[in-house]
Amino acid sequence: MVEQDRYCAELVLQIASAQAALNQASKLVLRAHVETCVSDVLVTGKANEPKQKIDELMQIFARYGCLGTVKG
Repeated sequence: MVEQDRYCAELVLQIASAQAALNQASKLVLRAHVETCVSDVLVTGKANEPKQKIDELMQIFARYGCLGTVKG
C-alpha cells in the first residue's frame, strides 16, 4: 500500500486490522497453552514445575496485560 501511494488513513486502518487479528490469535494460543501445557504441569508436574509455569504466565500477563478476554 505504501508503494502504491495509497491514502495514509487507509494504511492506518489496515495496520489496525492486522494488529487486531494478531491480538486475537495471541489470545487463542495463550488459552490453548493454559488448557494444555499449564494444566498438565499443575496436575502432574514435579515439585518446582507448577511455580515455573505460573511465573511464565505472570511474565506473559505483565508484558501483554492488555489482551482482554477471549470468547471460547
